[in-house]
Amino acid sequence: MTTIQLHPGMWREREHVLLEHGALSATLFMYSSGVLAIRVRNAHGELVLLPYQGQQIWSAMMDGRALGMRSMFDEPQPTTAYLHTYGGFFVHCGATRMGVPGPTDTHPLHGELPNARYQRAWLTVGSDTDGDYLCMSGSFRYTVAFQDNYVATPEVRIWAQRRVWNVSMTITNLKQTPMDLMYLAHINYRPVDNATLITTAPPTAEAIRVRQSIPSHISPAPGYRAFIDALAVDPAPATVLTPGLGFDPEVVFTIDAAADATGWAHSMQRLPEGTADYVAHRPEQLPYVIRWISRTPDQDCLGFSMPATAEPEGYTAEKAKGNLRSIGATQEWRCDFVVGVLDVPAAKAMATTIAQLT
Repeated sequence: MTTIQLHPGMWREREHVLLEHGALSATLFMYSSGVLAIRVRNAHGELVLLPYQGQQIWSAMMDGRALGMRSMFDEPQPTTAYLHTYGGFFVHCGATRMGVPGPTDTHPLHGELPNARYQRAWLTVGSDTDGDYLCMSGSFRYTVAFQDNYVATPEVRIWAQRRVWNVSMTITNLKQTPMDLMYLAHINYRPVDNATLITTAPPTAEAIRVRQSIPSHISPAPGYRAFIDALAVDPAPATVLTPGLGFDPEVVFTIDAAADATGWAHSMQRLPEGTADYVAHRPEQLPYVIRWISRTPDQDCLGFSMPATAEPEGYTAEKAKGNLRSIGATQEWRCDFVVGVLDVPAAKAMATTIAQLT
């Protein structure tokens, strides 16, 4: 295994190769906005990673298809304000607060992690049982006197010959007292017309619960309330992305996803041609699955599986529900994901696995 410590001085005006390792490569480039990025390629596609801004996966492409949401942003902006640069494919949310702030909350939308300014970043090249890999990692220390002191250490690992990659986040509490934890993985795929949403939960109102409150930052379109009321009785119509369904400006569900015998829950957007977009997570780490769909003239986004420690209603509301997690003094917490694309045979096999769990 080889580790390359990154620093901003390694970026130049033009994109250039940092390393090549068989089918894997990493090039460094700078957006016109000034945000530093890494383009990681393998045999099937590429990820664009932001090592110093949230360690986001800004964009993803596999087999020539762009996986990420269509947004109002052509490129990331150098800001920590969530909605001022919202277009990333994978965004870490949390870690002391998460969700839409309620009337008595003072935290920003989705907390401090989404566009956190990482103090350190590095790339690692190596091999494991899945073949040669390249991964990005880094560290962000968040300290507020008398309140918070932790280090966030995420990782994105992409293999030379695979269409899926692994993502993880580790939060280490540096305090001598416990810390509250809230976390959500905002995984923003692009919806595909007539695709089917499948997860390890039955399509019932008990297992897939639509959010009926309307956050202050959105303005509903006509007919929105009636659409929400209908989904509260039967969410099944929202599991097929029929063109024209009223996901404007957004519809949010909380899902109880079951784990398989190995501890993983599985979710897919199964495309009409038989391939699928895919997310797997471990419910023991993240017991809630949030599904977020937004289809408007200005953005098109499908968070069909956004695993989380709580529902996205902000700190005060989730604390009242008993949904806050705690990390003990000097202890750490970790969560893991598998994200990417399944070819036709793999998607068919996964659909069978999911059906057996529901």
